[in-house]
Amino acid sequence: MSDSNIVASCPEGATVLIRLRPKAGRFAVCGILDGALEIAVPAPPVDGQANAACRRYLSKLLGVPQSRVLLRTGERSRHKLFLIQGVRADEAQKRLEENME
Repeated sequence: MSDSNIVASCPEGATVLIRLRPKAGRFAVCGILDGALEIAVPAPPVDGQANAACRRYLSKLLGVPQSRVLLRTGERSRHKLFLIQGVRADEAQKRLEENME
């Protein structure tokens, strides 16, 4: 990832800046857009469905339980900040890069 601010260290683990693209045809890590990691999910942006889908997808990509993936900011925005507990920033970045299209 070219933008070093997308994945950052914090005392609890790592934070990831996400630009969410709901109602996509499939789950995907699309690349960098607007200074954030663009993630596509098939769920609509209704009643938190897209946020929940993104949380599940990040959990799967990073190999952590969903309970360790927390939405910190951006509940009603395309731009979100997720906290990934118990994962180092460098490890999170490596796993996300491996899945980037």
